[in-house]
Amino acid sequence: MANDNSPDSYRDSNLKSQLPMMEHFYTIQGEGFYQGRAAYFIRLGGCDVGCVWCDVKESWDASKHPQYAVNDIVSFVTNANAKLAVITGGEPLLHNLDELTTALQLKGIQTNIETSGSSPLSGSWDWICVSPKKFKAPLPEVVVLAHELKVVIFNKSDFEWAEQHAALCHSDCKLFLQPEWDKSAQMLPLIIDYVKANPQWEISLQVHKYMNIP
Repeated sequence: MANDNSPDSYRDSNLKSQLPMMEHFYTIQGEGFYQGRAAYFIRLGGCDVGCVWCDVKESWDASKHPQYAVNDIVSFVTNANAKLAVITGGEPLLHNLDELTTALQLKGIQTNIETSGSSPLSGSWDWICVSPKKFKAPLPEVVVLAHELKVVIFNKSDFEWAEQHAALCHSDCKLFLQPEWDKSAQMLPLIIDYVKANPQWEISLQVHKYMNIP
């Protein structure tokens, strides 16, 4: 008989919550520190940030997306033989992610989150990527826990916004500047110059869009 701390016991007795999921897919991470790594993406519904340039606005209304049990979500990842799960949105921290991340980690799956940091942190994370948005600023207590700060550059004033939040990060946090996709032609040359002058920053590009994959 499995003991109370076994993965099977945890799965059978505790995985009772459900989460609204817009989509899920196994792909290649196209951005930031884990660019190029195989990753299973879990895109949760619901967002209260409201970025005008968001490319997944259909994720904003959580009520439009079906509810999935945590054990079913974990099964999607394990059935794909994925070793890395990325929880994103929408804004994933609108939901309590404790059960989902614990269940994934019990299966030996690395848990990464991509969040604006604007809601309190829940879940057990191997990697936290905070992408602060002016539309709803991140909580300082979330930013300080970030392993990666990824700032989307939409106009010139976003460089100052990036520095404001980099100042809140711990010294080992990886710093990335990423051009907003539709303004890449204008912003990327500015980002290149900025990184050359400020080499603590690196450039993140949405390479999955060049590869034509999700």
